[in-house]
Amino acid sequence: MSELASDALSVFRVISYFDALSESAANADAIVRSAALLAECPVGAQWASGPVIRYGVLGDLLDESRLATPTAADPAVWLERTAAVEHPLDSLLLDRLQHALRVAAQRSAVPAGPRLGHPALLEVVLSDKERREDRVRAVGLLGLDATRQVRAMAVSTASSRAAVELVARSCPGRIVRSVAVGNLTAMLLQDDCEDRRLADDLHAAIVAEHPMALGCADGDRGPWVGIGERMSVYAAPASWKQARRALRFASSTGYGRRAVSYGRLGSLELLAELPLKRLLNDPDAARINAIATSPTGEQEVATLEAYCVFGSLRRTVEEMHVHHSTVAARLAHLEAQMGWDLADPMDRFKATLVLMVRRVTLSSTELAASEVFGETF
Repeated sequence: MSELASDALSVFRVISYFDALSESAANADAIVRSAALLAECPVGAQWASGPVIRYGVLGDLLDESRLATPTAADPAVWLERTAAVEHPLDSLLLDRLQHALRVAAQRSAVPAGPRLGHPALLEVVLSDKERREDRVRAVGLLGLDATRQVRAMAVSTASSRAAVELVARSCPGRIVRSVAVGNLTAMLLQDDCEDRRLADDLHAAIVAEHPMALGCADGDRGPWVGIGERMSVYAAPASWKQARRALRFASSTGYGRRAVSYGRLGSLELLAELPLKRLLNDPDAARINAIATSPTGEQEVATLEAYCVFGSLRRTVEEMHVHHSTVAARLAHLEAQMGWDLADPMDRFKATLVLMVRRVTLSSTELAASEVFGETF
């Protein structure tokens, strides 16, 4: 508007602007946002049957409340200029805005596409099967900041709402949207947190709320979270794919990780390429699983896992709160059964790898049973 005067050409340009919006089948949210961009000031609209919606000068959503399905009645529209002097074409802009919203209201009587904030829009953003232009439109309708990077998170949980609330409390960033995708919950986060810190904070929060005691397989394991890397908002499908792959490494074993960042996996991610059947048939992993079926064996495997995680006998004793001789006896018995010498770097690496394979197989088996790796994007 700052480039327009009150001459006939300027009037024509304003009219053409809104006519183009109507002809493009833009919904009410897109029309109000476009009006704010044109006016270079906040613009609001409200139907008698719905709450207020306002967009700022940069096209940012000022009120998260959604518009109810518009009625055929004319909506109230207004500009929020900070300057005392109005633009000569303000009244024309409001008239054409109201007309465009009226057309959109009449068009909405026929079932149309998803509205602002609708979960289906997040599915479009995360899917690599959608056209790029459709993802661009969905990004705008979701109110995402296209200049900031996003990361996707894949969450396997018995309670999607509880998991979203837990992640919201734990993340230093802001959950933009979440949506159920099959038996997974997909989350899109705009944050500036480093991968390791984000995964560690989420893991600690989940363990605090859902501790898994030995021999208590029936307890609520809490959410498992796979975390993709930060990318351009238009590359969200790639981050979503990473998040689902990282999810296979989450585990509720004694010292497993409940939240796993794809960026930290490195070469371990190659394990995700192996078929689940191949992992299940690994002799060492099968032997460890067999040992863990008895209460004593379960304690021994948990001790080995703690030893591999913490890296020393002293630290393992401190973390497990048991006597030094108890930890040493458990590890010695397990060494004898597996034919390992944990003082040897090769055997210690083998033990760590076998425990990782075990966690992947346990998690993958449960996830496969839940069909979360079916036709989801």
